[in-house]
Amino acid sequence: MELRQLEYFVAVAEEENFTRAAERVHISQSGVSAQIRQLEHDLGTSLFDRSGRSVRLTPAGVAALRHARSALAAVDAVRQAVDEVNGLIRGRLVVGMVTACTVTPLFDALSAFHHRHPGVEIVLLEDTSDRLIERLRAGSADIALVSTSGSTPPGLEAYEIIREPLVAAMPVGHPLCEKPQVTLEDLAQYSVVSLPTGAGVRKVFDDACAAAGVNMEIAFQAGAPSAIADLAIRGLGVAILSESLVAQHRPRLTTRRIEDIHTEPVLSLAWTAAENPALRQLVHHCRHAFTRPTPALTPADTPQTTAIPEPTLSAQ
Repeated sequence: MELRQLEYFVAVAEEENFTRAAERVHISQSGVSAQIRQLEHDLGTSLFDRSGRSVRLTPAGVAALRHARSALAAVDAVRQAVDEVNGLIRGRLVVGMVTACTVTPLFDALSAFHHRHPGVEIVLLEDTSDRLIERLRAGSADIALVSTSGSTPPGLEAYEIIREPLVAAMPVGHPLCEKPQVTLEDLAQYSVVSLPTGAGVRKVFDDACAAAGVNMEIAFQAGAPSAIADLAIRGLGVAILSESLVAQHRPRLTTRRIEDIHTEPVLSLAWTAAENPALRQLVHHCRHAFTRPTPALTPADTPQTTAIPEPTLSAQ
């Protein structure tokens, strides 16, 4: 059994696909397949069920995965300990961000980190907040920008970037525009367009509806907040979004506060608590990027200068 075989095994398990795993570890698919077959031969059992369209772990594979990750983490810890003594930072960081994320300070932090520590490979991935948090806990991601329903996810470290209330957004002339603010009961009289389940904004909305006993009709769902706004502009439903995102679509959309939603979604940078010099340095760069002063925003949510734009809760 070799370390590279364990690395390939973990890659296939997480990607559920030999082709994507091969791209991730930078060798051919046939090379990955051959090493996995050799590992299975050495262990005397199949680790993957290859009968479906995607590759799934067998019970033996599930049992082996945790130990394979631990073995690879132990080897990385040895390298990191030696590198710290020698003043070097190397390795690989998996950075997650919610789908359709446009929070520029994160990219500024990644740029500054890359120029300071070019020996660290940075891998970016997009997903919903719920799945990114699962990846952090499973060890398949190191740090992620996520939207949550107001508190730090258990078992993770987090740095809060911004919190703001949800609003109902509708085109001018909609009946709800006549009200100074709306309730969930008011919204239940109309179709609603929203981000999909798994988004932090959606969780806040769903939890509030459940607490109020309101059955809400979700007419359309879309992963991109801008698509939600466009659907509302065309009269296909009342959009549930953060105030900062709707500002990009005025005067075509009018907003009203939702009176009985008391929890505010929070955009946070979350990371694992593992001792990792590269991760510690990236967190440092992120804190610096997100605490730099920002100018006032234009109606299109575009900075008037080249300084870092205001973060928004437009992401999932």
